[in-house]
Amino acid sequence: MGQPQQPEGAEADAAAAGTGTVATGAAAAAGATASRPPLRVGMVGYAFMGAAHSQGWRTAGRVFDLPLAPELAAICGRDADAVRAAADRHGWAAAETDWRALITRDDVDLVDICTPGDSHAEIALAALAAGKHVLCEKPLANTVAEAEAMTRAAERALARGQIAMAGFNYRRVPATALARRMVAEGRLGRLRHVRVAYLQDWLVDPEAPLTWRLRREQAGSGALGDLGAHIVDLAQYLTGEHLAGVSALTETFVRERPLTGGAARGLSAVSADGTTGRVTVDDAAVFTGRFPSGALATFEATRYATGRKNALRIELNGERGSLAFDLERLNELSYHDATEPDSHNGFRRILVTEPDHPYLDGWWPPGHGLGYEHTFVHQARDLVHAVAAGRSPEPSFADGLQVQRVLAAVEESAGKNAVYTPITAVPNAA
Repeated sequence: MGQPQQPEGAEADAAAAGTGTVATGAAAAAGATASRPPLRVGMVGYAFMGAAHSQGWRTAGRVFDLPLAPELAAICGRDADAVRAAADRHGWAAAETDWRALITRDDVDLVDICTPGDSHAEIALAALAAGKHVLCEKPLANTVAEAEAMTRAAERALARGQIAMAGFNYRRVPATALARRMVAEGRLGRLRHVRVAYLQDWLVDPEAPLTWRLRREQAGSGALGDLGAHIVDLAQYLTGEHLAGVSALTETFVRERPLTGGAARGLSAVSADGTTGRVTVDDAAVFTGRFPSGALATFEATRYATGRKNALRIELNGERGSLAFDLERLNELSYHDATEPDSHNGFRRILVTEPDHPYLDGWWPPGHGLGYEHTFVHQARDLVHAVAAGRSPEPSFADGLQVQRVLAAVEESAGKNAVYTPITAVPNAA
């Protein structure tokens, strides 16, 4: 994997479908000048991730000195009224109800895909063929074959100057970016252990409705793809290594749920009366892994951890020290320097709010923390710099494919009662 990138303003060389068009009065983000040309964004999807990505595009050029000025050109979704409301709420200049129309618009340079996984490949391939840059939310696709096709298309597009990036926003937390830098500098020495868990509880209620995230044909997998994709990518990013193999178990705790009967509300939806449908994805996945260096890893991803809302925690233990990060304290990094004398060593808190910490040069005075939404601002920032430089971004589609291969190996292993399953590395993954 590549070296950790620093915020690019300071170090530029571092590291849903339908038909029709809906007019709206929302204005695009301003700021393009002769010296700072626009990067006009079209986004497909407007729910949870659409709102988060909108925040990123709307804010990045107002906080950081970017070589291109992001403009919110058009947003797309199936429901004309809902997508018009989303455009007005989030600042998009126009609205579409057909993603095919959006990717052919002359005022769209980059297509941002925030839809369920079953449409990622089709939209991304069409957008790249239309000459657009692409940002695609994780997981990259629902299958390895789809991710492979997307990666091949992205590699061909890069030769034409088009950029395709996978959206793993937790790389953009300043504390995780600092952790990557410290690992790359050798602060931990040779790694021995990586342990990571991503715990949520929004499915604990057996009467929670059968949303698209619980259907394999739309989501690809359950907690594994939704949460596991994040922690696999984060573990590989922080260590600088790809997993060599895994041994896994998965479980579906509630196999029948009420069918939805209304619009989605965050991660849930309104239940229909009486009828139920079958859950076709995993509710939880636990697996062990091995890195080529010999380091051992443990992973847990579940949406049944009662009382845990969005608890992502990762710890790395090496011969010279340890690092730990907790998303619920996302402005902090815990660091233990094992080379210090026993009389006064131990874990210490690093408050990651200093101007020389990753991404912090554009924000607030030291001690003034950032939040979840800032990861999407940083994601937009890094992608703008990659587009301006014409270079492959991090994470690339190849990185997304690498994660997809890990997820597939986890499912294969779980289907064979935890048999160790090797993973073929993607050569060009960062």
